[in-house]
Amino acid sequence: MQEDFLHYIWKLKKFETLNLQTTKGEQVVIQNVGTHNYHTGPDFFNAQLIIAGQLWAGNVEIHIKTSDWYVHNHEVDPNYDNVILHVVWEHDTPVFRKDNSEIPTIQLKNYVSQVALNNYAKLFNSKLTWINCENTIANVNPFFVTNWLERLFFERLESKAKAIEAILKASNNNWEAVLFKLLAKNFGLKVNGDAFFSLANSFDFSVVRKQQSNLQSLEALFFGQANMLEDDIQEAYYIALQKDYAFLKQKFKIDNANVSPFQFFRLRPPNFPSIRLSQLANVYHLHQNVFSKVIASDSVADIYKLFSVSTSPFWESHYTFDKVSSARKKHITKSFVDLLLINTIIPLKFCYAKQQGKSIEEEIVSLMQQLKPEKNGIVDKFASLKVVSESALESQAIIQLKNLYCDKNRCLKCAIGNTILAQN
Repeated sequence: MQEDFLHYIWKLKKFETLNLQTTKGEQVVIQNVGTHNYHTGPDFFNAQLIIAGQLWAGNVEIHIKTSDWYVHNHEVDPNYDNVILHVVWEHDTPVFRKDNSEIPTIQLKNYVSQVALNNYAKLFNSKLTWINCENTIANVNPFFVTNWLERLFFERLESKAKAIEAILKASNNNWEAVLFKLLAKNFGLKVNGDAFFSLANSFDFSVVRKQQSNLQSLEALFFGQANMLEDDIQEAYYIALQKDYAFLKQKFKIDNANVSPFQFFRLRPPNFPSIRLSQLANVYHLHQNVFSKVIASDSVADIYKLFSVSTSPFWESHYTFDKVSSARKKHITKSFVDLLLINTIIPLKFCYAKQQGKSIEEEIVSLMQQLKPEKNGIVDKFASLKVVSESALESQAIIQLKNLYCDKNRCLKCAIGNTILAQN
């Protein structure tokens, strides 16, 4: 038994209320259960109850056992002086106020139906399942699931917005710099994301601005900061990058001491950091105001066009500096741009609109619904449970559901879990 379950039972009045009595036999009529408090203090504020014919207004505290009042030291905490009712699963000891009057207590186990308890047991006693409701989630009305997933998507977006706001603060409110850092991190994917992000933080974005007109200078900056220009390679392009980087390093007083190492191991060649760095340099060489163009875009097609770039000519026949490969153009793929949309562009647009006091939820939903769902173990497993992602909006929401609700046993905070608990 969890206190969260008792909160759920009380908040939604999922118990017999017609003949509700305290442990002393006093009749209780609930006029208002109160406002759920998620912070310190009593569990429900400003409840209105008629106890033994008298109207009371105040707070309600909920525990598994009455004695938990003393376990939690509420008897010495003034925040609990206005508690008018103690709601417990099991009454095992009386609790008194400072004036020695006993706080009225309701023992909930006398009033909760066996059906509700069985539904609760099905959810929380499924120890060998992937998620608690995997045997029942397919029976939940798809309408409820769809609405809940959209709420979860925006919940996930809000958490990403908070991370972006922290980067914005560290970047002196320069949105162009923020976008550059976010793009860099995502160009690095999971393996090199932190390394790319450390590179983007290793110099002021104004350096990128000043070198944008010269692709080789941008590449020299990126490859030099990535510690990729330290070898003795007798290749004209490599030597030119070394010279350019030495000049930039002295001119702008930059160093790469805090840049994390870049990994090539277990990466497919198109995702090698060398290729991604050249592509990132090309994005900023071809577009002077990337942030403004991202914000102005209102379709996926606009973003595809913006990021329709490839590498510099050297990388058409190389994956590393020291080895020639078959020549071919290495364009940024649409599937890669989809990842940029999901992880960088849409969260950035949402955060920027929020800062401007604008609402663009409909535009965000439209963009996300144009993108195919991600392919990963979580999305695939939910599909096997008949919860199929039709777009990236659903797949992002499902990731949020699994990581923030299912894995943490937060079924009582989940609309799907609540629906299952309410089943007859």
